[in-house]
Amino acid sequence: MWRVYVIAVIAIAIDQLTKWLVVHNMEIGERITIIENFFYLTSHRNSGAAWGILAGQMTFFYIITVIVVGFIVYYIHKHAKGHKWLGFSLALVLGGAIGNFIDRLFRKEVVDFFDFYIFNYNYPIFNIADSCLVVGVIILFIVTIMDERKNKRMNAS
Repeated sequence: MWRVYVIAVIAIAIDQLTKWLVVHNMEIGERITIIENFFYLTSHRNSGAAWGILAGQMTFFYIITVIVVGFIVYYIHKHAKGHKWLGFSLALVLGGAIGNFIDRLFRKEVVDFFDFYIFNYNYPIFNIADSCLVVGVIILFIVTIMDERKNKRMNAS
């Protein structure tokens, strides 16, 4: 069980370190080319959620994040024991949620910096915490599907 929290803390630490580096080494709006026409580091701030929705609604984000974190911790203790991939996915989601919560709490905005252009589409700028959330949810989705298939096979026998 403790490994889940270690993974979450590592995700938070990497997220906060990378944001600190961006804040202290780049001006807002500054862009560093990594791969021309594909990947840039761009110093950006977001006072909302994905794609800037609900901008400035910090109280809403505080409440939702506390509820989500509480649910994740409960779910870890109730269902993740002995289930490596479920624990890993929940650790990433927990780390991502807390990483962005720290920004909202102390900066009143989230620091974003990964800037991708995919087939001429400028994907919304994001950060490590966002990546942890997305990867964690994808793994959670896969684990859920696999568990459902396993349960169907067991019940069919």
